[in-house]
Amino acid sequence: MAKGKHVLAIVLAGGKGSRLSPLTDDRAKPAVPYAGSYRIIDFVLSNMVNGGYRKLVVLTQYKSHSLDLHISRTWRMSTLLSNYVTTVPAQQRVGDRWFSGSADAIYQSLNLVYDEKPDYIIVFGADHIYRMDPEQMVEAHIASGKGVTVAGMRVPRSESRHFGVIDANADGTIKQFLEKPANPPGLPDSPDEIFASMGNYVFTADALIEAVRIDAADESSLHDMGGNIIPAMVASNDAMVYDFADNEVPGATDRDCGYWRDVGTIDAYYEGNMDLVSPLPVFNLYNEKWPILTYIESLPPAKVVNPTSSVIDSLLCNGAIVSDGVVHRSVLSPRVYVDHGARVENSVLMHNVQVGAGAIVRNAIVDKNVVIPPGARIGIDMDRDRELYTISDAGVVCIGKNVKIVG
Repeated sequence: MAKGKHVLAIVLAGGKGSRLSPLTDDRAKPAVPYAGSYRIIDFVLSNMVNGGYRKLVVLTQYKSHSLDLHISRTWRMSTLLSNYVTTVPAQQRVGDRWFSGSADAIYQSLNLVYDEKPDYIIVFGADHIYRMDPEQMVEAHIASGKGVTVAGMRVPRSESRHFGVIDANADGTIKQFLEKPANPPGLPDSPDEIFASMGNYVFTADALIEAVRIDAADESSLHDMGGNIIPAMVASNDAMVYDFADNEVPGATDRDCGYWRDVGTIDAYYEGNMDLVSPLPVFNLYNEKWPILTYIESLPPAKVVNPTSSVIDSLLCNGAIVSDGVVHRSVLSPRVYVDHGARVENSVLMHNVQVGAGAIVRNAIVDKNVVIPPGARIGIDMDRDRELYTISDAGVVCIGKNVKIVG
């Protein structure tokens, strides 16, 4: 049913991502490297492109240079077919101010909508790790006749305090939108589950234009999609829920079907990477029918040298070298070097990290260009690490980009 309809996709990529500091101290959250080879934004853009939507606008704001560079280098479409992925910063089109919220970002960018003249508009966030076919959601939206369709993921009712909760009738019409409630109603077909909002929406174009115009005139509004636009449309009985469990992605396995992770904190980011390193990963990067696309540098293959080297349950990207070292349950990004006698355990090492001879890195995230001196200890003495680096609630040591390590 969505075939032949003119659809514009808008990806919201302007958040500060302060909970992911220090990884976001020098870059926007969607530009943070993930799983060695990727950036976080690659997952939503891959979903769009694989789903057939190739007119894509990425709204940016904070520390966007790294994100702009990645998209311009990676996401090039056929101009012959009028396809594009373009970043759009805040341009102060409606006054001397930047974006004041996700709804305001769309309001200030309505010129893009007027130029494209779409029938429907997809509005997805840029911060999550998952596979989803957006065309199936667009089809469900068209069939509903509503102004907006909100993607909902089934989670245990006991976890409601972590999510915006969608309370819907049996036919999918949304009754209310609850922000992190303690005791929400369960689903009509599953009382022990709730619909958690995924922050992904499909709008009828005219409905979105009207909604953001009304919101822009409301001085009491926070101008937020989930906090203001969706509740207003729910109040007008103009919102529908889309069950993420109904989305069928080609090549998905029983193990990774329905996987979705918000990587907005250090611990969530770390756990998401650890999901990838097991022999049967919870999220499968090797699904060739729905690939996650990115820019791959022209580097030599990864290399493991010397008979005493050991690499177990790990991801090694191009240009990585393990030279007489031990790597266990870790992600080694491009150009990472692990020297003789060094141990890297349960860690994520980003581009160009050098681990010196005899050093130990355990339960850590190490950002780009960090040199760990020979014999250094990361993740061993937590009291010392806490004085020097960021330590998450779960005890993950996080070292920022270009930080100088004291041996």
